[in-house]
Amino acid sequence: MNVVCDKPSFTINLNGDVVALTPPLVMGILNVTPDSFYAGSRCNTETAVISRAREIVEQGGAIIDIGAYSSRSQAEDVPEEEEMNRLSRALSLIRSVYPDVYISVDTFRAEVARRCVEEFGVTMINDISGGELDDKMFETVASLGVPYILMHMRGTPRTMQEYTNYGDIIADLLMYFSEKTDKLRLMGVNDIIIDPGFGFSKTLDDNYLLMNGLSEFQVLGFPVLAGISRKSMIYKLLGTSPEESLNGTTVLNTLALLGGADILRVHDVKEAVETVKIVTKTLTTR
Repeated sequence: MNVVCDKPSFTINLNGDVVALTPPLVMGILNVTPDSFYAGSRCNTETAVISRAREIVEQGGAIIDIGAYSSRSQAEDVPEEEEMNRLSRALSLIRSVYPDVYISVDTFRAEVARRCVEEFGVTMINDISGGELDDKMFETVASLGVPYILMHMRGTPRTMQEYTNYGDIIADLLMYFSEKTDKLRLMGVNDIIIDPGFGFSKTLDDNYLLMNGLSEFQVLGFPVLAGISRKSMIYKLLGTSPEESLNGTTVLNTLALLGGADILRVHDVKEAVETVKIVTKTLTTR
């Protein structure tokens, strides 16, 4: 694994604020779904939503990433109206407490993205499908002028583990991101963050090949987001469970930072913030 010590200093525009990604940011996960793979992330009451938002902010999370559609393998489909209803309720609550907090919405639907930005001042869109599941997503993000997290996945959340055949997974993903970012740039999207999609259409070994080669994505010239929090690449390797995967998450977050990650998407904000501080101090002390 190549350790990235002197990587580019990226900035992104968050609701008009030019925010530096040095040191890396921590994005806290807030799920308003009944079936997310990690039960500890589910917020299904008003009190739970506000409590989780407060926890993310007070523990040093820079961005709240809210999702209303479970993307775990074999997850059931959620109708668009239900997804938007869940998001509307939660976003109204969060905005009543934190009117200016940066919020990312985890959705692959262009209309949901548009409404969240226009009605609730959402800061960025986090699309697990890279525009593959809604052909209007790219033009919608371009018109909204918000940052876009471009993730790699094949198929859908229900079918993604049927599509894990790669020639060279690093080369294949570099080609995928190169083509997608070129298209987004031509459409006028200025702030693009790439996410290799750990756990999505990847075998256990694929995930670790990606982690070992994460530094190679620096060649694309875009910030990199790593989302490995409590995922199956940890608990299947260790023979445990999502609930027992905090230590493994911290280890992988450390490796991701050494590989050049600019944003960590996590369930456990305090631990991730501490990891960023320690790794940053280590890499910058001369």
